[in-house]
Amino acid sequence: MAKNSTLEAFSFKTWFTWLGVAFMVLLAGKFILNDALPYFGLEEGVFGRFWVMKWPLIGHISGGLIALSLGPFQFWTAFRNRYLKAHRMMGMAYISGILVGVISSIALSLTTGIAIHWTWSLALIGLAIAWFGTTGMAFRFILLRRISLHKEWMIRSYVVTFAFVLFRWLTSQPFYNELGSFIETGPTAIWLSWVVPLFICEIVLQWNKK
Repeated sequence: MAKNSTLEAFSFKTWFTWLGVAFMVLLAGKFILNDALPYFGLEEGVFGRFWVMKWPLIGHISGGLIALSLGPFQFWTAFRNRYLKAHRMMGMAYISGILVGVISSIALSLTTGIAIHWTWSLALIGLAIAWFGTTGMAFRFILLRRISLHKEWMIRSYVVTFAFVLFRWLTSQPFYNELGSFIETGPTAIWLSWVVPLFICEIVLQWNKK
């Protein structure tokens, strides 16, 4: 009986995990196809008011896409154990992508961002700091060979990385435009896209710790 209960719990946990992964993949795929890739056509109509800062925006999107695409491989245990060298190289590419994305994001926040409103600029800078901070801590702990802490901070880093997808999903909902103007709702949406998921992530990470 105990064995059957364990198998049922494991099965539930496995299915729940795979459903979560599938949902994230669908959201990420929609974001990449509808929101990210069109910018690589370098058409002024697509960029709109961001045309004068198109290269920082391209850098920001490119860095985010690299991190978004490589992140899942960093958590794939079988891949990591079998291809450790590739895991490390992809990890460095993940960090490099985030570094490019952070620098580009700050450039955008201090130019086109602040032109929209200072609250929007502040929200972007807050996200950039969280992105850089969580990734920097993951990098620090792998250098110290503290693998468990490295894994935890990588999870936090990817949660923040996924904020771009959640932001686009949130602002595309039918009710969003009824909440107010972008100046009123945009900054709040940015904060919600990473603060709430990171808070939930922290609860999960700490839940069974002694």
